[in-house]
Amino acid sequence: MDTDTLGLFCDVAGKLNFARVAEDRGIDPSSVSRTIRQLENDLGVRLFHRTTRRMTLTEAGRTFHRRANRILEELEAAREEARQDRRGPAGILRMTASVTFGERILMPLLPEFRKTYGNVGLELVFTDANLDYVAEGIDLGVRLGADPKGDLVVSRLFDTRYHVCASPAYLAGAPALHRPEDLGGHSCLLFTLAGFRSAWRFRDALGTVSSVPVSGDISASCALNLRTAVLSGLGPALLPDWLVGADLAAGTLIDPFPAHHVSATGFDTAAWLLYPSKSHLPRKVRVMIDFLRTRVRRAPRQSSSGTGTV
Repeated sequence: MDTDTLGLFCDVAGKLNFARVAEDRGIDPSSVSRTIRQLENDLGVRLFHRTTRRMTLTEAGRTFHRRANRILEELEAAREEARQDRRGPAGILRMTASVTFGERILMPLLPEFRKTYGNVGLELVFTDANLDYVAEGIDLGVRLGADPKGDLVVSRLFDTRYHVCASPAYLAGAPALHRPEDLGGHSCLLFTLAGFRSAWRFRDALGTVSSVPVSGDISASCALNLRTAVLSGLGPALLPDWLVGADLAAGTLIDPFPAHHVSATGFDTAAWLLYPSKSHLPRKVRVMIDFLRTRVRRAPRQSSSGTGTV
C-alpha cells in the first residue's frame, strides 16, 4: 500500500463517486474501481457499500478514512518541514489579536520581523471578538486577561497590570478620589466587555479585596478609544499598563490608587499566546513565537505617539 493509493481512497471517501474522482484526476474510472477493490482485498475488509444508485462508507471504511487522512496530513507536514529546513520559514501566517494590542504592540514590531523573515507573509486579524481558531484558520493569537480556557495551547507572553487612570484636568475639577469607594461619585469610562461594566476589584497592600460598583454613560469596546477619552478629561477608566504606562510616567495620566492592584476580573492577568496544536507546529508559527518572546519580555511601555519600546 502506497500514499498514492491512500490519497485516491481519501478522494473517493470524500466524493463517494468513482467517476467524479476519475475526472478530477484525469484517469479512467475503471482504474479507480480497480485500485479500491485491490485495497479492500489487501485489507481484507469492505470499505464501501456500493449499489447502482449510491455509495457509502462502511464502518471499517470510516475508521480507515480517519486514519488514512491523519497519515497523509502528517506526511505532508513532514514534507513541509523538510522544505522549510532547506529554504527557511515560509508561507502565510494568519495571526489575531485585539484591536488595541495589534495596533500598539504588534504593528511597530512587524518591520523587524519582516526584515528577518521575508518569506513569511502575514494576514492580521485584529478584533475584540473571540474567534474559532480552527474554523477561521488562525495560526497564532494573542489574547489578554486571565488564563484562557479551551482546547488551544496557551502560553504566557508577559504579565499585565491594570490601573485606574484619569487626566490631571479631570481630577482638578472632579470630586476627590481618595479611596476606591469614591468612584461611586464619578461617571466612569467603561469597556463594553462583560465583567468590565459594573464593578472594578481592588486589592490593597494587605491583600484585602473589595469590589467597587462603577457606572458611566460613555463606553467603548476598544481600549484605544477609552485612552483617548481619558486623556480628553472625560472621566476615569480602567486600562492596562502596556497601553498607559508611558502616560502615567509622563504625568499626562494619573493613577489615584497606586497602592492598589485593580482588575475587572482576576488579578493574575497576562498577554497569552494561543495556537491550535503543538504537533508539527509550522516553522512560520515557531519563529513568530520566538520573535515575540525575545522582543516582548515584559509589559511594554508605549509612548503616546504609538511607537513603543518593549
